[in-house]
Order: sequence, then structure tokens, then C-alpha cells
Amino acid sequence: MKKYFVQYKPFLFFLASFFGTYVLLTLLYQFFLNGFENEKVDEITRMVAKNTEEVISWMNQSSYIVESDITPVFTIFFQNRSVAKIVEGCNGISVIILFVSFIVAFSGSLKNTLLFIFGGSLIIYILNVLRIAALSVLLYYFPNQSHLLHGVLFPLMIYGLVFILWVIWVNKFSKYAK
Repeated sequence: MKKYFVQYKPFLFFLASFFGTYVLLTLLYQFFLNGFENEKVDEITRMVAKNTEEVISWMNQSSYIVESDITPVFTIFFQNRSVAKIVEGCNGISVIILFVSFIVAFSGSLKNTLLFIFGGSLIIYILNVLRIAALSVLLYYFPNQSHLLHGVLFPLMIYGLVFILWVIWVNKFSKYAK
């Protein structure tokens, strides 16, 4: 049995690092969310909604976002028609946690790891806001394509970016790049 632990040590270390980081960050995020039980929406989701509204306004389009008084959701209105809703799951934090966990598991130097985590997380956040804005506009024009847009193309876009960032990290900056 010891022979297998020695043989598969890098793989086991990767798994322990990945899942340990993932569980820790998920618990910290859940603790953060629990602080908003008395409020309707957490601040990260609120920031994503406001940024999305701003991006849509750059297109000189009539849009606004309304926070629900009953549930923790923002409704996006485009051309005075409700087109989408932003909930906590739309803020991209779960994707960022997945991204960070992988980078930590394949860590490189501390400086490179921290810079790549910060830069990659920022890129994911920005793409997520652009994704929600584009999705809102497209749902206005193609409401019958909501499953394709929301369920297929846009997840492919965000997870595709994460995959590309992972490939760049492993090939250029991680200790395994050598």
C-alpha cells in the first residue's frame, strides 16, 4: 500500500490541495452569504447586477434593474420588458472558487500564483458581467432560445475561459511547467 502512496504522491497531493482549497473557499463563501440573511441580496450579487446594468447602458439601450422586495433576485428590464433575473448563483463566485482551487493545486511560485489568481478572477468576473449583459439583450430578441443561450452557450463561454486560463497556468507558470 505504501508503494502506491509513493507512486501516486503527486496525484494525491493535487487532489488534496484541490479539494481542500475548494471546501475551504466554499465554506468561507457560505459564511459570507450567511451574513446577508436579514438582507435580500448579498453585496457581490448586487455589484454584478449594477455592473450588468452599466454595461447594457453602454449600448445606448433602455435598460434597468429592479430588486425584488420578496425574494433575493434582481430583474433585468431591457426595452421595458423583463428579460432575465440575477440571483446569487449568477455572480460567478462558484466559478472563481473552482478556478482558484485548480491554480492552488498546481501552484507555482507564491508571487505568480497570487498574481494569476487575482488576474484570472478579475477576468472571470468581467466576462461574467459581459455574459449576463449579452444574455439579457439576446433574450430580448430571441426569447424562445433561452435554453440554448442560458443553458448551453453562455456556460460554455465562462467554463471555456476557465479552461483556457488553466491551460495557460499549467503550461507557463505552475511548477509542473518545467
